[in-house]
Amino acid sequence: MAKEPVRVLVTGAAGQIGYALVPMIARGVMLGADQPVILHMLDIPPAAEALNGVKMELVDAAFPLLKGVVATTDAVEACTGVNVAVMVGGFPRKEGMERKDVMSKNVSIYKSQASALEQHAAPNCKVLVVANPANTNALILKEFAPSIPAKNITCLTRLDHNRALGQISEKLNVQVSDVKNVIIWGNHSSTQYPDVNHATVMTPSGEKPVRELVKDDAWLNGEFITTVQQRGAAIIKARKLSSALSAASAACDHIRDWVLGTPEGTWVSMGVYSDGSYNAPAGVIYSFPVTCKNGEWTIVQGLAIDEFSRKKLDLTGVELTEEKELAYSCLS
Repeated sequence: MAKEPVRVLVTGAAGQIGYALVPMIARGVMLGADQPVILHMLDIPPAAEALNGVKMELVDAAFPLLKGVVATTDAVEACTGVNVAVMVGGFPRKEGMERKDVMSKNVSIYKSQASALEQHAAPNCKVLVVANPANTNALILKEFAPSIPAKNITCLTRLDHNRALGQISEKLNVQVSDVKNVIIWGNHSSTQYPDVNHATVMTPSGEKPVRELVKDDAWLNGEFITTVQQRGAAIIKARKLSSALSAASAACDHIRDWVLGTPEGTWVSMGVYSDGSYNAPAGVIYSFPVTCKNGEWTIVQGLAIDEFSRKKLDLTGVELTEEKELAYSCLS
């Protein structure tokens, strides 16, 4: 028997990430090759014509799983009945703008979109915030959508997680699918901590720790971390545009693992509402290693944290606490 279609909202759908993301969703990359979808695409009125062009292309692609497209500039229409919301739309930082200016623009965007989701999304809607500052945008959304469970509001650090996997696979000249259990701790910003202390690589003689194979702690504690932290800026420099394809792919990975589950023995990084695990600040959206089963994520517990890592976890936690205070000051 055919499955009921899942309604997936993409905000900022006419933008670069949205344009890369919607065909992936329509092709089954996010929710599985047997899961029909109805795409809800939201963008701002100046992008209405471009949004309609994206809708035309989706029709022209004749995706078998795509059972309908809603393309709109009205948040209520976009949010009505959605089961999964991927919040890509946000106000980008422009030259000469202070962090507070960007924060206050995004606070107002996420406040209004939160209330539309709160009132019109399907019960148990899963939300993924992609737009930066992603952790704090997700926190604002949580504040203004109190009936959506806190565990259903997440932010994207899977892109950083995937970047870390990619760097290790290139360094060791192994398949990226053989590398697992890197961790992104904290904020999706340049203070994030890409941690390989628990990561392994599948070799012909079994699983081996990444540190043992790389044999270069100076690289792992230095260049590797800064490369992952600064990768977005490096892509902007090279492409003259920000990461779109990789961000869209990571958003699909995030939702797919959340909904369909992580493989046994494998964890992934997700920005989730912190309960204070690993002495991270509680009450912010913080990236942790998680496993997923039956549509629920669980923070991986009991991992040893060395002194080097402790400082990194604390540093990114301090930044998130400051961002939270800045965001709340924009509300007053």
